[in-house]
Amino acid sequence: MTSTREHGAAQAAPPAGAAGTARPGAPAAAGTPPAARTRPVWPGEPEPLGARHRAGPDGGPGTNFALWAAGAEAVEVCLFDDDGTETRCPLPERTRQVWHGFVPGVLPGQRYGYRVHGRWDPWTGARWNPAKLLLDPYALAVDGEFGLPPGARTGRPLPLPPQVYAHARDWPEQHVADTVRDDRDSAPYVPKGVVVHDPYDWSGDRRPDTPLADSVIYELHVRGFTKRHPGVPEHLRGTYAGLAHPAALEHLVSLGVTAVELLPVHQFAHEDHLLRRGLVNHWGYNSVGWFAPHAAYAASDSRGGQVREFKEMVRALHAAGIEVILDVVYNHTAESGELGPVLSLRGIDNRAYYRLQHDARRYADVTGCGNTLAVVQPQALRLVTDSLRHWVTEMGVDGFRFDLAPALTRSVWNEVDMLSPFLAAVAQDPVLRRVKLIAEPWDVGLGGHRTGAFPPQWAEWNDRYRDTVRDFWRGAGADLRDLGYRLSGSSDLYAHNGRGPCASVNLVTAHDGFTLRDLVSYHHKRNGANGEDNRDGTDDNRSWNCGHEGETADPGITALRRRQIRNLLTTLLLSSGVPMLVAGDEMGRTQGGNNNAYCQDNETSWVDWSLLEDPSWRALAGLVSRLVALRRTHPVLRRRTFFTGRPGPGGLRDLAWFTPAGREMTEQDWFAPADALGMYLSGRDLPGRDRLGRPVSDDSFLAVLHRGPLPADFTLPGAPWAAEYEVVADTSLEEQPAPGGVRHPGGAVVAVPARSVLLLRALPEAPEGRDGHRAGA
Repeated sequence: MTSTREHGAAQAAPPAGAAGTARPGAPAAAGTPPAARTRPVWPGEPEPLGARHRAGPDGGPGTNFALWAAGAEAVEVCLFDDDGTETRCPLPERTRQVWHGFVPGVLPGQRYGYRVHGRWDPWTGARWNPAKLLLDPYALAVDGEFGLPPGARTGRPLPLPPQVYAHARDWPEQHVADTVRDDRDSAPYVPKGVVVHDPYDWSGDRRPDTPLADSVIYELHVRGFTKRHPGVPEHLRGTYAGLAHPAALEHLVSLGVTAVELLPVHQFAHEDHLLRRGLVNHWGYNSVGWFAPHAAYAASDSRGGQVREFKEMVRALHAAGIEVILDVVYNHTAESGELGPVLSLRGIDNRAYYRLQHDARRYADVTGCGNTLAVVQPQALRLVTDSLRHWVTEMGVDGFRFDLAPALTRSVWNEVDMLSPFLAAVAQDPVLRRVKLIAEPWDVGLGGHRTGAFPPQWAEWNDRYRDTVRDFWRGAGADLRDLGYRLSGSSDLYAHNGRGPCASVNLVTAHDGFTLRDLVSYHHKRNGANGEDNRDGTDDNRSWNCGHEGETADPGITALRRRQIRNLLTTLLLSSGVPMLVAGDEMGRTQGGNNNAYCQDNETSWVDWSLLEDPSWRALAGLVSRLVALRRTHPVLRRRTFFTGRPGPGGLRDLAWFTPAGREMTEQDWFAPADALGMYLSGRDLPGRDRLGRPVSDDSFLAVLHRGPLPADFTLPGAPWAAEYEVVADTSLEEQPAPGGVRHPGGAVVAVPARSVLLLRALPEAPEGRDGHRAGA
């Protein structure tokens, strides 16, 4: 064992060339002082991985450290005191490629990291460098930031120092810089893992267990959602505790959403190219700690307090009837490509954790982020599945949305494989197969776009839905065929392998891209604040600015934009499938045209709660609440099986499509240009039974969607479809009519306002029998 100071340790001379292999057990940096104190290290156990506080063989407290590092020649666990003193403890045992040891007297709150010794041979993918302190990938909490010495405070981001790179970052010949080893100690500039012991009592917590078909998902950013919330105490804004505050929960409950989908909350790091521009990674898609809640989102301390605070947040959301879904990033890490920093996995076993090219110096990248995690490798797969189980069993979450999910399924030949080890492992896992699994079904590699291809237990973000609905309401697209599929659950994408409409997570907007308000206000992105000369972000926005680029005081344009927002939200909430809303869209949040605000941790991205002071935006939130409540009440709006289009026992088709003339659409009508259609959803003969085994019936609805610039006449279908119709929602109005306030007889011709949705409840000629169980009764 050796002890050094985290501040002021002697530094090695700058590298003079391609350094050779590190000596097993040798000090990491030149000038390391001799041992100042010693600590006993007992053999310990190889399982579980990570740092686990427990009783030792003598009954006294301590911590077992276990790190998988198959190719390493030696491993040291490094303990850090509050003043920065480092004590290095070689792990004495190696069992099945796991280095392990029990250190008595190490208590919760202890900061630690690893130094891993081995060959430096980038040409074969070997990048071990014991001068670099590595974050434990199994750390349950993380303290500190990359690039900042302990205790340092700064009002602006600082670039990463060269010490956090395993190679000579600033080597004059950049084309070989990654082959030159840097022997300077990185410990003062990297965060540390924290030993955590938090036996949380989950008794009394009740998971909502909302069926996916009944779910309404609300995507939000933990920090951005409450950072400007006036009802949340200032010291809690932007934190897990802030999201758990009654003021934040009140809004979620009032909307009626059933789940929040949190942008990444795994510990993440900021990219150096952002730090050099004075920016940070706001979204968090740059993970480096897959078991640790991101410490910057905690109002409590970062020595384990973030773990308890996250659990309390989950409990509060569950008590409000809201599930917690995590957006998780296992496809790549914060270490980037061969010119990136060494933070964790690269220094533990680069060849086992990453996909390398034939030239093993280079990384295979199907993520666009410099590297791709090799989930086909057993230990990388174990890291992912261990992490997922931890968040379910220990942290209480209810599901996951997988960023760039095809990257996790790629074979050893780098082909997307729906029989991959990852998908097989999840399918057979008794914990994971019971939670919600949502794929972002594309990556940037060859053959990476796989919408509709995932196995039956998976749902998917449906980009076809997004694009089709955007195109319809902006007046693009010659006919209505694709729209019919999207409104009715996308059976063309999901029915082939036995899935139902709930396989389709329907979205119009998401964290990446325009907000809903910007979608109807901008034709071109405005990403200059990101510092990339407006090159970043997609140019395929499928937006329409309603006749003026950007914000305007013109009352006609602003009224049209609000109507278009109502059209898009109403279409989303009436479509079969699982709707996903984005935080702030229900109140007109804008990012000023920035469609890639991943590095805008400021008012550009934070929800502006003052918008609810405007009656127009407050009315929009009310419409969303009303439609979500309607969806919750009526199972015909959240079917578990696809429509058949065939008559049921009652004689009506379960789904029928009508032209403005009031007649059922023919095949020719689907191919003809049109601006309006009617979608009739029959609730008379719903498939399935309720929990008591009774048949389920419901009201029937007619939705008229009209995208034309002028009002249009629409003939309401008469008998047998309905004797009368009751207006439920009219998007031409900011304030919605009272229930039952406006009625039209079947067969009547109604004037549908330009660019609007008219939702009507179909009233039968005579009261239906009550032999079955009627929804909402």
